[in-house]
Amino acid sequence: MIRLVAVNAGLSEPSSTRMLVDRLAAATTAVLGDDRVDVQIIDLRDLAVDLGRSMAPGFATGAARDAIASVQDADALIVATPVFNASYSGLFKTFFDLVDVHAMNGKPVLIAATGGSPRHSMVLDHALRPLFGYLRMVVIPTGVYAAAQDWAGGSGDTATLGDRIDRAARELAALLGTGDRPTRSAPTGTEASPAATTAEASGIANFARLLNGV
Repeated sequence: MIRLVAVNAGLSEPSSTRMLVDRLAAATTAVLGDDRVDVQIIDLRDLAVDLGRSMAPGFATGAARDAIASVQDADALIVATPVFNASYSGLFKTFFDLVDVHAMNGKPVLIAATGGSPRHSMVLDHALRPLFGYLRMVVIPTGVYAAAQDWAGGSGDTATLGDRIDRAARELAALLGTGDRPTRSAPTGTEASPAATTAEASGIANFARLLNGV
């Protein structure tokens, strides 16, 4: 079974961020097959107190500890946050500050965000990609941003949102569908997964072209 963990940083009830997480998880499961995927959804709003208590000692305690363990043991992640002050929420950042970076090495992640305006869509590239790049994860090419009007039936961008969700789900499933699993390095190890190695090589090549003015 593929262990797919989805992290929802939405605070309201009902939550558009949770709705986006549910649709992304369902789309990914549909591509891979229900019998191949074990989906766990973590709602950070339920862990807020334990996450706050975990910041002083620097390690997860209480229910937050189990949630962190689930993320570190997952084969892939779906993560979604509402946009606060042009970035991810504080609760979202607090949660991922507590993960072990070595346990995240080479793990595929689908990034998503919600906000009131389409103008905040760049949060995917300006905030989320750098965060998960630092965690040495493989961020799939398509990030999914949903503005308020994307949920408005008949007048928003619902068709395009559905297309983005399906495309992102297929990209994540492509990294998982072969049965290959990312290799997580030990804290002092140097090995990386094939996906992580390919991503790193591509990044180096792109940087070299920039230096050469290509």
